[in-house]
Amino acid sequence: MPAVPLSQQEIEERLTELPGWSLDEGRLTRSYRLSSHFAATAMVVHVAQVQEELDHHSDLTLGYDTVSLAVHTHSAGGAVTEKDVQLARRVEGLAAGHGAH
Repeated sequence: MPAVPLSQQEIEERLTELPGWSLDEGRLTRSYRLSSHFAATAMVVHVAQVQEELDHHSDLTLGYDTVSLAVHTHSAGGAVTEKDVQLARRVEGLAAGHGAH
């Protein structure tokens, strides 16, 4: 079943449940700051594991003590879908365990 793009209103509603996340150039985005490079790297590995479970992948960027994500659905023409929201929720759920803020 193909992914269905969310409307602008649906995206805005979903973002109210995802503090720190925003819509930037048609993608859901979020950056996290962590205590060290090692902590940031551990979070990247954990996010990659979740992405494999969901079979849905973001653009994931590792900085010295930061992790940034940008996600949209290629199969929906680059639009934001429920798959993106699901990934964002999962990442939010694991971020605190890594000390991310």
